[in-house]
Amino acid sequence: MDQNIEKKIDELLAKMTVAEKVGQLNQQGNRDRSKEEIFADIRAGKIGSFILSGMGSWHYDCDGAKANRAFLNEAQKVALEESRLGIPLIFGHDVIHGHHVMFPDPLAMAAGFNPDMVEKSYRCIAEEAANDGVHWSFSPMVDMSHDPRWGRCVEGPGEDPCLGSAMAAAAVRGFQGDDLSKRDSIGACAKHYVGYGAAEGGRDYHKGEISDHTLRNLYLPNFRAAVEAGCVTLMNAFNDIAGQPMASNRYLLTDVLRGEMGFEGYVVSDDYAIVQLIKHGVAEDGADAARLALNAGVDMDMRDNVYPENLEKCVEDGTVSMEVLDEAVRRVLRVKFRLGIFDHPYIECVPVDYDAHKKVARAMADETVVLLKNNGILPLSKDTYVGVMGHMQDDKDLGLGCWACDYNRDWVKTFGDAMREISPERVAYHSGSYVDVTCAFARWFDVAVVCIGQSPYMTGESANVTSLELAEDQKALIETVSRLGKKMIAVVRSGRPLALQSVEHYFDAIIWGWHNGTEGACSLAAALYGDLNPSGKLSMSLPRVTGQVPIYYNQTSSCRDNEGYYGDGKIMNYRDSLGSPLYPFGYGLSYTTFAFSDLHAVRDSISLDEIMNGGAFEIKVKVKNTGDREGKEVAQCYIHDCVARLTRPVREMKGFNKQSYGPGEEKEITFRLTAKELGYWDDHRQYLVEPGKFKVWVGNSSYAKDEITIEITK
Repeated sequence: MDQNIEKKIDELLAKMTVAEKVGQLNQQGNRDRSKEEIFADIRAGKIGSFILSGMGSWHYDCDGAKANRAFLNEAQKVALEESRLGIPLIFGHDVIHGHHVMFPDPLAMAAGFNPDMVEKSYRCIAEEAANDGVHWSFSPMVDMSHDPRWGRCVEGPGEDPCLGSAMAAAAVRGFQGDDLSKRDSIGACAKHYVGYGAAEGGRDYHKGEISDHTLRNLYLPNFRAAVEAGCVTLMNAFNDIAGQPMASNRYLLTDVLRGEMGFEGYVVSDDYAIVQLIKHGVAEDGADAARLALNAGVDMDMRDNVYPENLEKCVEDGTVSMEVLDEAVRRVLRVKFRLGIFDHPYIECVPVDYDAHKKVARAMADETVVLLKNNGILPLSKDTYVGVMGHMQDDKDLGLGCWACDYNRDWVKTFGDAMREISPERVAYHSGSYVDVTCAFARWFDVAVVCIGQSPYMTGESANVTSLELAEDQKALIETVSRLGKKMIAVVRSGRPLALQSVEHYFDAIIWGWHNGTEGACSLAAALYGDLNPSGKLSMSLPRVTGQVPIYYNQTSSCRDNEGYYGDGKIMNYRDSLGSPLYPFGYGLSYTTFAFSDLHAVRDSISLDEIMNGGAFEIKVKVKNTGDREGKEVAQCYIHDCVARLTRPVREMKGFNKQSYGPGEEKEITFRLTAKELGYWDDHRQYLVEPGKFKVWVGNSSYAKDEITIEITK
């Protein structure tokens, strides 16, 4: 903690009235009042933050963006020169996976299994957003989810806390850079704390019934990783856990987040989340909601006016102490100082190399392409006559994804255009809605590339679904084209896992392409022709049918043969379906082949005392490219605690390593398993590392076959 900053905060707090303190906790937004009204409140010290989302166009060179920047500078000038204490405003915005250049959706980024590339991507995003006056992004969303019906799974890192933690830390580092006070760094906001991804039935905002044991082992690790990476803000979730809404959950917001994790930044409520305490039925009115939220540890009120309308009265009647109010204000001011807003409060536009950022977006999209199936048809020869069909092939929104606020649509290429750029004389596309016409079109070509999936409109906040099946018109197109006897390739673009069992058998090859950014269509076209060798891996399991949901690889051991994810026994999960996914977590093919060999532990037995004092098992494996072309492979390390005090997952990923291999090249990869990887949180909120045997697998998916055993001795 910077004592110089703390001293400055002490000096400000000593001068502030209660009303001015409350003002620092008040975030307003969306210019829904007149400028004169807004500026009057800023002048009176009643506003500490402004949310930019919804203000209009931010595209960097348009008139709307110039007007917005002018408004923000004018508002900041009022705060600095006309308010009594001259405390600057902090501007927050929904910068989720891009600002002007759009990058793949977060679930897609996670599929790249490349944290360095994710960090580099968010560095570009931060530079663009800072240039428009954004101090602070409401991102990354690090909620883990086992339910693809939930619309917001697209914004998170998937179903695994090891992968999710790596993605969370990478995004925070990218946003915040190596120095928070630099002009091109912006504050990160890990959200939605916590358990939001466990919404019952995949219904957004709904309750999550999560034990403390499960919460700590599955849902908290991503947030812990974000905090350890230096994340300066968090956003509380809407949901309740075990009957306690997160906006009033002192145990999780204060005892765990600040007490155990050591978080020093501030917590902002989700949009209108504090007033929802009345809807939850735990607060009688606004004053009750304000009291509960601030005492729990929610520092800033996102534009529902509960704090500005009620906190002064709460302090007067003693339901909120001055000490609690001061600590919340201290946290907000601390972040403002650390971000350098006191030193450079105004927007200073500098030239941004958007072409360079597009190259990074392309490199990120390249990493995310997942080859699910290939009967030898891929890569395509550039001499092949290819018919691209399905109305999704010319949809630019698939590159933008959900939560695209400030994009330039002209920068986005459609998949059909990207294909024609590579093979202009041998590719034609048809995007009509009539299946019979499309079928007639397909007769002229050697290969039919069918673009299927879901629109970004079907993913994101409040975009929950009951079925993960393709739309019926897409199924009809697939079935009709299949009757022509043509080779068929599916290019699937979706923000969530889909259930493809009903159509998978029609295709000779399937490429999973996500909603993958401004340059994403080019990555997919390059993958079809072999100019790009796919290296992405699934960050969420793909179910066979919707009825399998929730389906996830890190399920716990249980009685009889219920672990159908790893193969059905005599007592099956279901009578009408296999229990296994269509494609498992961590899965993805390549145009070359890889072999794993010589899996071993340098020491297969280590004492508990040594492990608890920094010791580690070193797990080594050789990975060899056995094909004739260069490719990337992700070596994935999984463990199973064979006998523990509590039931443990059948498999847990504890490390991954993505590298490029030339033809015939072999490398030895090392994974270190320490107390952090070998322990777990028990049902008494204690972290346990127990003596006993552990199975260890290393391979190219959660179905890794190579296995050894290690043991922690007493």
